[in-house]
Amino acid sequence: MRFDRLDRMTGGWFAGDFTPVAFATTDFEIAIKRYRAGDREPWHEHRIATEITVVVEGSVRMAGRTLGPGEIVVLEPGEAADFVALADSVTVCVKSPSAPGDKHVLGEAACE
Repeated sequence: MRFDRLDRMTGGWFAGDFTPVAFATTDFEIAIKRYRAGDREPWHEHRIATEITVVVEGSVRMAGRTLGPGEIVVLEPGEAADFVALADSVTVCVKSPSAPGDKHVLGEAACE
C-alpha cells in the first residue's frame, strides 16, 4: 500500500509513464484537472493516444462546443481540439496509452 497527494503531481496527472506519479504504467494516463474561468489549452492533437475528458464541475468549451457536468469527450488519435474554461471547472482526463510527448500543439485556443 502506498499513499501520495494530488498536489505533489504535475498538472493533476497521477497515473502514467512519467514522474512524479502515484501509479506508474505505460497503459494509460489519468489526471484530475482544475481550471479557473478563462484558462485555456491550445489547439492540439495526440497522434498515439486516445484522450477522454469528463467534465465533473463547471462549464468548458472544447472544439467550439460547450460542455457541462457529466458530459464526456473522446478524441481519437489525430482529432484536434482546443479548450477554454468558461467557469471554474474540474475535469478528469484519461489517455490511453500513456505516451509522454504526444501532445502536438497546432495553434492557439480559438474558442471563446
